Amino acid sequence: MVIAQYFVEFMFYSFLGWVWESIYCTAKEKKWADRGFLFGPICPIYGSCVVVASAVFSSIDVLRSPDFPIWGIFILCYIGSAVAEFATSWVLEKRFNARWWDYSELPLNIQGRICVPVSIAFGLAGVAVVKFLIPAIEGVHEVVSPVVYEVLAIILAAIFGADFALTEASLSALLKDVKQMHEEFNLKAQERYEKVAAAPKVIEQKIAEGKELAEERHEQLARAYAQRLSLNQKRILLGIEKIMPKAELPAEFKGKNLLVSSLKDKVRELRKK
Repeated sequence: MVIAQYFVEFMFYSFLGWVWESIYCTAKEKKWADRGFLFGPICPIYGSCVVVASAVFSSIDVLRSPDFPIWGIFILCYIGSAVAEFATSWVLEKRFNARWWDYSELPLNIQGRICVPVSIAFGLAGVAVVKFLIPAIEGVHEVVSPVVYEVLAIILAAIFGADFALTEASLSALLKDVKQMHEEFNLKAQERYEKVAAAPKVIEQKIAEGKELAEERHEQLARAYAQRLSLNQKRILLGIEKIMPKAELPAEFKGKNLLVSSLKDKVRELRKK
């Protein structure tokens, strides 16, 4: 009966935690925010913390004494909430590679999982829970039959189990999809990198091919120009030979008109050929 009672309390406190988280985040983000790890309207971390606090403060005589100071309750709740938040954040991140909260922008944080301002808020909330909420729930236990707790525990356990299994399956499938997308992205990135890395060699090869083509074209043009120049020279020399086959230069031009003399020499060479 005690286990059934604690499980019902766990579900009830988890629901209250979901209500608080959803209202707070909705007001902060100015839009509806369905908080929680599971699909259902519960935040198990709240239920776990309050049930542990209820068990601790009700089973230890020093803690359940009315004389126990409020600052002592605050310190215990402060430390307990910090440990619970850090552990839950670490487990969820290792299991699903995701974070459900991040305090990196807040002061005095540890890895963004916990921070002093939030832990102080949970410490103050813990004082209210220990002083007011837990005593009220204990009063309800006195009037509710143990059979009711057992029936509720069975029903809620079935719902919680189905919700947890569905959430686990969905997040696992999502995690596989994310991993596949990550692998495909890395593969495409590697292909892009290889293309970029090979680009200088390709450009160098293209430049070399272009240089060889330009040199070949230059040689072709040079040969064509030389052939055309040689043909024109032959035509000019043959024309001069026809005009003055045996002409002698006047005495006043001897030793001066080197061009004509050179042309006549070329004519003689062509005749010999």
